[in-house]
Amino acid sequence: MSEPKRYTITAALPYANGPLHIGHLAGAYIAADIYARFLRLKGEDVIFVCGSDEHGAAITIKAKKENTTPREIVDKYHALIRSSFERFGIAFDIYHRTTEPVHYETSQDFFRILNDKKAFEVKESEQYYDEDAKQFLADRYITGTCPKCGNENAYGDQCERCGSTLSPTELINPKSTISGNKPVLKRTKHWFLKLNEYQEEIAKWLDTKKDTWKAHVFGQCKSWLDAGLQPRAMTRDLDWGIPVPPEFEGAKGKVLYVWLDAPIGYISATKQLFKEIEATKFDFAYSNNFSNRIKNRKADDWKDYWQSKDTQLVHFIGKDNIVFHCITFPAILKATGEFILPENVPANEFMNLEGDKISTSRNWAVWLHEYLDEFPGREDELRYVLLANMPENRDSEFTWQDFQNRVNNELGNNLGNYIKRVVDLTYRFYSGYVPTKISADDVLYFQKQASPVKYIEIFDAISETKKKVAELIKIFRFKEAMQQIMELSSLGNRFLQENEPWKLIKTDPEVVELIMYTSLQITANLSMLLKPFLPRTAERIEHMLNIKKENWYEGNILLASGTKINESEILFPKIEDEQVQQQLDKLNKSKMDNTTAGNDATENKPQISDLKPEITFDDFSKLDIRTGKILEAEKVEKADKLLKLLVDVGFERRTIVSGIAEHFKPEEIIGKDVSVIVNLAPRKLKGIESKGMILMAEDETGKLYFVQASGVNAGSVIR
Repeated sequence: MSEPKRYTITAALPYANGPLHIGHLAGAYIAADIYARFLRLKGEDVIFVCGSDEHGAAITIKAKKENTTPREIVDKYHALIRSSFERFGIAFDIYHRTTEPVHYETSQDFFRILNDKKAFEVKESEQYYDEDAKQFLADRYITGTCPKCGNENAYGDQCERCGSTLSPTELINPKSTISGNKPVLKRTKHWFLKLNEYQEEIAKWLDTKKDTWKAHVFGQCKSWLDAGLQPRAMTRDLDWGIPVPPEFEGAKGKVLYVWLDAPIGYISATKQLFKEIEATKFDFAYSNNFSNRIKNRKADDWKDYWQSKDTQLVHFIGKDNIVFHCITFPAILKATGEFILPENVPANEFMNLEGDKISTSRNWAVWLHEYLDEFPGREDELRYVLLANMPENRDSEFTWQDFQNRVNNELGNNLGNYIKRVVDLTYRFYSGYVPTKISADDVLYFQKQASPVKYIEIFDAISETKKKVAELIKIFRFKEAMQQIMELSSLGNRFLQENEPWKLIKTDPEVVELIMYTSLQITANLSMLLKPFLPRTAERIEHMLNIKKENWYEGNILLASGTKINESEILFPKIEDEQVQQQLDKLNKSKMDNTTAGNDATENKPQISDLKPEITFDDFSKLDIRTGKILEAEKVEKADKLLKLLVDVGFERRTIVSGIAEHFKPEEIIGKDVSVIVNLAPRKLKGIESKGMILMAEDETGKLYFVQASGVNAGSVIR
């Protein structure tokens, strides 16, 4: 694609039935914010939209639990989520909500267009019905025993213990969450999107993304396509949601499926944004240099950002939303014949917490609003640690000990200490004025020094860092981009330490001017580079240096000689042991509360299988076991137990046939970290050569689990 004229950036709409936690931030919002801020700094025409997803069964279930109404639930959590984003510093152009009139109108218009384009088929199917409550049950209104792992509290669409995607009719002993009774199957009519008719078009389009999309995103989509797309119901029998337009026969009591109306929320938010721009009623709280980018626009200009081929659309989401954003929503957009499709969907994987999966139901989470209250003014510290551990290509983990170590060492001792030393020395030597740049002849001093950190190399490093950071942001490698910035800070520390201006000032003050002038330019460039990543830290550095540059500057001299800078401040106060312990105590209390409530209890202790015969160390040492990542997965024809996997084992990609098809669906395991025996002799299974074996763990019920080594690169040796 040629360089776009404009960008539309979306971040997944958070569900308005609970607060935000760190998994949400690491999954989509920090990455999206970095990308949007960077494009703004480059002077691009860009909008960044998001909003609360306020429909669906989960909202009504939450309302019943809290003995209130769905409207009160969404009002409560929309306000909390919006406030948390604003306090944390996610710079949306608009944070909308799907209960706004413009969203109802837009969603119903989409439904009409899809119907006119014959994208729907209306058909009857059997769905569970609660005879006592006298209503059909949406997926989350049904619980039962998971057929995969035996969890007795699985939902009708997913088991949260093993992660399997389910349908309500797969559950063993299903029961209604409303009455507690066993539901009955009853026929009902719904509008189904004919996804199967868009299979070929979607497949061709996705094939163009093979080399630019993340492997786990492309692989999950390919698995769904390989399995064959099926019609999907776009309506539900609920009393909370966007009604099916009343002119349709049988519309009474039907609402739009949340995965039809939610992504349309990106478009309705854009409509609302430009409507408010035209009316000059825009909420500038969420704007970042807004007036200079898209001022004086008309309401209909929203079309430029959704219907023009000159626009690049990028969706930032978590991996649990991949199929909806990469298959279902593109099929809907394509069916209308009017809208562009996403250029990229850089979905992140999941972040775990202290060795366990983040769980809102078990209160096993670090809630954003609580963090903001308990660590006031320390938004960028959390932002940095989540960025350093960002699950870009594999699941990652947050621990409070790692948080403390990274803040105190990487931010405090490296970045913060360097900047404070430069500013303090400038005050000590020059009363806070940037020294005059001395002649080029004096640079020869550095050429004669034995120090490995040379003057000329510093400015080369600044230029190279800015180039690398920009390139990495463009390909969504934000973690690596941040590492490049921290390496520049480390270089500045070495430059200062090895030249020791506090000693040299007595014998060669002219050279000290050059040292300090250079160090101040490093500091100024760090502030510019940090703008997309740690925006509030960048502002504080700019205040210290008394500079304000709005754009991304290619040049290295950002601070003029003679500029009077402000006094230093401590950017990153230490995180104390007591603060970490308080957070661990809070999590331990959640664990104890859940154990007392029986959420983590098991009725029987696991049965340990018999040990195999003893082997020698030499026997074991013959095995070459390495980490890998599943890139693609598909069922093997005429083999109920076999899946054909494409696995990245670091030094190559291998085809491995594994007997796990009865335990996992192909689309569920794309992107999984696995352990692989790579020196097993190849063997043919159903005509497919299998080169390796995936290691699995089996519990007492016969359920299989991947043996994972998260946090290391594919191909790492397991010893």
